[in-house]
Amino acid sequence: MKQLFTIDLKDYNPNSKKFYRPSVRGIIINNDGKVAMIYSQKSHFYKFPGGGIEGNETHLETLAREIKEETGMSLIPESVKEFGEVLKIQNGDESGENIIHIQQNYYYTCKVEDEIGEQNLEDGEKALDFVLKFVSIEEAIATNSVFESDNAFEKQIVERDKRILEMLASRVR
Repeated sequence: MKQLFTIDLKDYNPNSKKFYRPSVRGIIINNDGKVAMIYSQKSHFYKFPGGGIEGNETHLETLAREIKEETGMSLIPESVKEFGEVLKIQNGDESGENIIHIQQNYYYTCKVEDEIGEQNLEDGEKALDFVLKFVSIEEAIATNSVFESDNAFEKQIVERDKRILEMLASRVR
């Protein structure tokens, strides 16, 4: 998959233990040109639906599971196409152990069935009060552009997905 960009905070000791977390993210654009985003009603930011690969899951299996859990929608497997990869590297441990968190984020464009079911969120996602929203790419960019947080992970999620949204906007124009 094509490497789109890297976010490396260099806020870690390079000799620390490394924690690898590959993940997949779905780019879903409906017929009205709006993008399906997960919105945090608590922290006020948008992110693409997706998450970490578990066990021996394939990218497609993870994408289908994560889209179903976070949006309530069902993936149409034959619609999935590679968009690109983002590598994110940062200090991943707030306890002082200084673990290097290395996350490969694989983005795929895809389509979903029309029916929207219930979300099945994890506790951390519930705490952020995640909801599905279909918004214009410009609205998602504008919201993420003014996002502020002391949480380094949230900041990098927002920056990463804002950059993907900007790439999408430039392709749509």
